[in-house]
Amino acid sequence: MLLDYGAESHLIEQISARLGKALGCSSIEISLIPSAIVLTSLIDEHSITTTRRAHHQPINMSIVHQVVSICVFTEKHKENLAFVENKLNNVHANYYPAWLLIPIIGLACAAFGHLHGVDWPGFLVTFLAAAIGMGVRIWLSRLNYSLLIVFAFTAFTCTLIASLATYQNFSATGGIVLSSSVLLLVPGFPYINAILDAFKGYLSMGWGRWMQATLLTFMTSLGIILAMHLIGIEGWQ
Repeated sequence: MLLDYGAESHLIEQISARLGKALGCSSIEISLIPSAIVLTSLIDEHSITTTRRAHHQPINMSIVHQVVSICVFTEKHKENLAFVENKLNNVHANYYPAWLLIPIIGLACAAFGHLHGVDWPGFLVTFLAAAIGMGVRIWLSRLNYSLLIVFAFTAFTCTLIASLATYQNFSATGGIVLSSSVLLLVPGFPYINAILDAFKGYLSMGWGRWMQATLLTFMTSLGIILAMHLIGIEGWQ
């Protein structure tokens, strides 16, 4: 679950080892790759090795926090395996409601544009483009489309709507509008995790996460380029 929802590799290894020892294992050894986890439990000189494939989900620190809390509680209160299994089965994502998330994302992107000098008509267009783009992203994610497709189509939608700022000179800062409206697609968290993993010795995880983030960036760029080509805009200037 920690690997699925974007936890740092060192945290995955640390929590797994602590939870295993709290439940009576002599030691826990882990090998991580971006697509799977191999775990060996040593119990009374007998070892059990299992491999579990990672089913990557959208990054969710709420789930990571719940799993870490279960580990800490188990260590502190000497709970048994049945307790841990029950708690893990009840872990759930605490998603923000779409009606709140969509306008907040739109406002965040518009505020970034304002910091870079966008005028008020451009501020409005940025807000609309980012908010509608976020709505499209949520809708496609719920339909279980590939994250790469979601990023490309969302970038296409944001750029298409943001181009309204350049229509008949509605805004004098159209370039800033175009660049600010797609900020919701910057994969900052995967890039940060990739750097942290690489510096802490998890090179395969670091490269895997770096490649995933790079692919998301590439698909975002592809969506932006397609939208600009369709409406005849050359760059953000």
